[in-house]
Amino acid sequence: QVQLVESGGGLVQAGGSLRLSCAASGRTFSSYAMGWFRQAPGKEREFVTAISWSGGSTYYADSVKGRFTISRDNVKNTVYLQLNSLKPEDTAVYYCVATRVGGSGWYEGDVRAYPYWGQGTQVTVSS
Repeated sequence: QVQLVESGGGLVQAGGSLRLSCAASGRTFSSYAMGWFRQAPGKEREFVTAISWSGGSTYYADSVKGRFTISRDNVKNTVYLQLNSLKPEDTAVYYCVATRVGGSGWYEGDVRAYPYWGQGTQVTVSS
């Protein structure tokens, strides 16, 4: 199992930047694909991005492509999400997720592919 703890959320003006971090417990972090989902008030959870166990492959939702960047440090057991050019519609609770499930679901953004979730961190973008 892996436990995930997010940090780095906050309030930022439109056009600004934030960096989210997700610290994972356990000695097998490098065997997990990692990702981020987000959920805005009144909306369903939405896939944001995913990264392979090695960090060699990354995937993004169209809505964040070119603005957000996912990365990971397998020595520090941490995954990062750099959020640039933020928009008010990016306002949401951001969740760090992890999986060792095979198949394509993890990079296609299937919420069911991720059994491990953090508690979430709030990102609020003001206009």
